[in-house]
Amino acid sequence: MSELKSEHASTQQQTPQHQSQPLWLLAELTYKCPLQCPYCSNPLDFAAHGEELTTDQWIDVFRQARKMGAAQLGFSGGEPLVRRDLEQLIAEARSLGYYTNLITSGIGLNADRIAAFREAGLDHIQISFQASDETVNNMLAGSSKAFEQKLKMAREVKAQGYPMVLNFVTHKHNIDRIDRIIELCVELEADFVELATCQYYGWAYENKEALLPTQAQLERAERITNEYRDKLAAEGNPIKLIFVTPDYYEERPKKCMNGWGEIFLTVTPDGTALPCHSARMLPIEFPNVKDNTLQHIWHESFGFNHFRGDDWMQEPCRSCNEKENDLGGCRCQAYMLAGDMNAADPVCSKSPHHQTILDARAAAEQSGEDTPITFRNERNSRVFARG
Repeated sequence: MSELKSEHASTQQQTPQHQSQPLWLLAELTYKCPLQCPYCSNPLDFAAHGEELTTDQWIDVFRQARKMGAAQLGFSGGEPLVRRDLEQLIAEARSLGYYTNLITSGIGLNADRIAAFREAGLDHIQISFQASDETVNNMLAGSSKAFEQKLKMAREVKAQGYPMVLNFVTHKHNIDRIDRIIELCVELEADFVELATCQYYGWAYENKEALLPTQAQLERAERITNEYRDKLAAEGNPIKLIFVTPDYYEERPKKCMNGWGEIFLTVTPDGTALPCHSARMLPIEFPNVKDNTLQHIWHESFGFNHFRGDDWMQEPCRSCNEKENDLGGCRCQAYMLAGDMNAADPVCSKSPHHQTILDARAAAEQSGEDTPITFRNERNSRVFARG
């Protein structure tokens, strides 16, 4: 297992200032959420994390990031609607010149609040669904009223002049109903739909036996999606269907976040700054915006510099002719599956740990929808926090 690295290591390395800039800022405003989705990307021990940043602290983060060149600002969580200052944060982001989008479950949303967001200058709202079926949706969400509320708010977002952007995380419990998911999106007059096959980090990793579809299920879902693309295009329907394949069924790893610390910056509810939203799981002590400027964090901190370039790479990555294309793949996946954040991403067929991916695929063939699920909630999070 990789040695714990601290922020103080950056002063020892005397890292030269990095030339990239954070173009995309993700503001995870809170870990509070009324739902309990078993594939949530929040850390398993979220219940043990510190106090949330105040309104003024968030605004300071926005100003610093904008000064550094950030152009897009996403409000997420948890459920960002829990924050009572959300309208104020949106208005401030607008005044700074950001393109803003709200990533929400729709729980806690209403017509008046959508109107207030529009008045404040919000550009884009994405509403997530758990399934096209009310029973499955509500089971996964942990709320008997979730599906009805989501439908109502999706229609209201469209009625108030926003493009309708929907997100369905697909997995073993809903992927065989991909046709019904797409039909529902058409009924709702969606403009953009992300059919995001579950990626296995955080809570999803804990539940991968219950969630990972089989290769046959995935291939069928992609085929049906392509058929709908052709059919809808022939009908003149401009809806855009985006199908995201899970890493576990690839042979080549992805270039994580378009490169570590290259364009993407996440700030968590307690102010921890991360190069990707899952990086908090790594044995690195990442800097906090309460203690450091974003300029220092981005250019000089150990956490943001460690995986830049290729000096950190081990074999087979170091001598691989694909390393500039994938940069060794996902660091979080390497840590979870190989126990070493510096290892090759096990998704890669060249990785000595690729068998873990093959084993997960084989396990997906055996598991059914009755496989137990660990739901994302505060009680379970406290269990993880205690170790």
